[in-house]
Amino acid sequence: MRTLLFFISIIALSGCSASHYLKREIDRSAVLSQQHTGVSIARIGDQKSLASYQDNKYFVPASNTKLFSFYAGLSALGDSVPGLEYLEWGELLIIRGTGDPSLLHPDLPHSKVFDFLKGRKDQIFFTPYHFENKRFGPGWAWSDYNEYYQPEVTAMPIYGNIARFKSTPAGQYRANPRFWQKALVMDTAVSGIEREELQNVFHHSKLSGSQAVTKDVPVHMTDQVMLQLLSDTLKKEIKLINIPLEIELQTVNSIPSDSLYTRMMQVSDNMLAEQLMLLYATANKLPLSTEKAITHALEHHLADLPDKPVWKDGSGLSRYNLFTPRTMVALLQKIYAKVPQERLFHILPAGGKSGTLKNLFKEEPPFIFAKTGSLSNVYNLSGYLITKKGKILAFSFMNNNFTKPTADVRKEVERILTSVRNKY
Repeated sequence: MRTLLFFISIIALSGCSASHYLKREIDRSAVLSQQHTGVSIARIGDQKSLASYQDNKYFVPASNTKLFSFYAGLSALGDSVPGLEYLEWGELLIIRGTGDPSLLHPDLPHSKVFDFLKGRKDQIFFTPYHFENKRFGPGWAWSDYNEYYQPEVTAMPIYGNIARFKSTPAGQYRANPRFWQKALVMDTAVSGIEREELQNVFHHSKLSGSQAVTKDVPVHMTDQVMLQLLSDTLKKEIKLINIPLEIELQTVNSIPSDSLYTRMMQVSDNMLAEQLMLLYATANKLPLSTEKAITHALEHHLADLPDKPVWKDGSGLSRYNLFTPRTMVALLQKIYAKVPQERLFHILPAGGKSGTLKNLFKEEPPFIFAKTGSLSNVYNLSGYLITKKGKILAFSFMNNNFTKPTADVRKEVERILTSVRNKY
């Protein structure tokens, strides 16, 4: 009995000492002194916290939101992404989007949807009737329409809903797809490439020097624009028909789900995260609505979280999102229980090795596998940490409302988490 009590006291003291160490480091930090900070750390499989600091406070999560979208995808999708739904009606083929972002996407594997559409001899009609989203999510910055990280949300994306411009040795831009080459306009008043807000006219400055330039610019997507692009690529006309399809439809799968998850997590791809929530809606027989998908996911898969999330979009672009560190850790516990460790750690950025953590936590082998989350005045890191003793911890380190350079906050997070790894 005494031995049991001894070990219980050691475990309790260990937890207290970890929290005490964490509080001391944060309180003494000159970098973190004027901001809002919250941290939660727990052993995998343990409901109790190993260490915490303001972990019940709400923070803007930025791209940590993608962990929620990831879990939604894991809860709804199988090994493959549903790429297209269709109805064969006599000599007509009526198709509708599922939210799948992979069709002709320049950074994802080849989609089987393209082969399906290319091989059909029917007259093809596309219906957007079930799409309920707006082009931007709630709380997004309207002035960021030209930025690579804010493509528009659509029922059936094509080419990632972007135009990719690359410089040539001759000092010109080459567009991918070539469809947009004719939309380039020389304009000495702009810097780089700037699209007109509601028209797909791309103003560009003159290239100088031999430096290679690649620029992704979101396309202003409408159903008509999407069909023009698709028809141009397939070399067959696809027409618009706005009708509901209230019967059982057939499905064409497109790409492996893990290829979408990995790309989304490694480079923090906002477009993939937004479309993933529409895929969740499709899998659960909902209209293509991010709001309805989030409501469904919270009710059916995330009702047991410690603090109810304020969850507004798939990517974390919205500053309306609010999560607590201990809720992030609870989510990480649920993800770890659903995905084998080797697969999970391959999907997430690895410290010193890949994705958004390539230049941080440079230890061999990697001991941090986590998702970053950055906006102006926001830097968060949530994921998994392997201690020197081989223990696996779930953690969330959230930082909001700082005015110091993000690089300084990032380095301080790295320092403290590395110390936790060495000590515990």
